[in-house]
Order: sequence, then structure tokens, then C-alpha cells
Amino acid sequence: MTYRVCLVCMGNICRSPMAEAVLRATLAEHGLEEVVVESAGTGDWHVGGPMDQRAALTLAEHGFDGSSHRARQFTAEWFDRYDLVLAMDTANLRALRRLAPAGQEVRLFRSFDPAAPADAEVPDPYYGGQDGFDEVLRQVKAASEGLAKHLAASRG
Repeated sequence: MTYRVCLVCMGNICRSPMAEAVLRATLAEHGLEEVVVESAGTGDWHVGGPMDQRAALTLAEHGFDGSSHRARQFTAEWFDRYDLVLAMDTANLRALRRLAPAGQEVRLFRSFDPAAPADAEVPDPYYGGQDGFDEVLRQVKAASEGLAKHLAASRG
């Protein structure tokens, strides 16, 4: 049975597509290719557009491919598509929880990083320099590894 994960940030051009590429590769390393990973944004500003070039370059420099990404907006109807919806930060977590049907769990992505403090966020690098994209990559790698281990353990 296919398990589906959606990673969500604000515009779906930096954090969530970076996390999508990293998580997909990490799951493959753990033999979990059947897990479908997608991403979206809570806003519609960039729908149909590519990933931020700084995000794509950061991924490429570390062996990840984000070239086919096109931004999408998460809508309430999408909760039926996914087994797990993960927000990059608390603002997007709140936005998703407002959209979610009763009883639907939505979590922060970094909650899967055992070294991260409670309520840890993936900060938005959009208005900063390259160091912000490098930090996002480090954080999504750690959370991806934790989520892969969690899924492997839960799937048996």
C-alpha cells in the first residue's frame, strides 16, 4: 500500500521543495521507494513556477535534483490525498490546521529530527543569503533521516 507525505511551506519554492527532494532520496536509501513525497505551499504567489534558483543550486551542489519542481498550493481537499502532512514552520502549521478536517494530524517536519528542540521550525531563507539555504538543507536532511527511520519502523 502506498503511503503519501506532503511537505508544506509558504510559497512552495524554497523549503518544502528542498525537503521533498531530500526526503525522496533519503527514503530511497532506506528502501522506502513506495512512499510518495510531494510538496505544496499555503500561498498561491508562485503556483506553476519553478523552485527558487538558490534552493535548486543548493540541492544540486549536494547531489539532489529539484529541476522538475513546479509550485502548487495546498487546499483543504488535499487532506484526503495524504497520510501525513508536515509544515515547515508554525505559521504554516496554523494555516494547515485551519484547513484540516477534525481529527486530522498536521505536524512540524522537524519534529522527526531527534536532535531538534520541541516546536523547531525550518526557517524561511528567501530574504537572506546562501547561508540560510545551507541551513535549510542541513535541517531537512536531519528531519528526513528521522522520518525515514520512523516510517521504516512503523512499516515493519
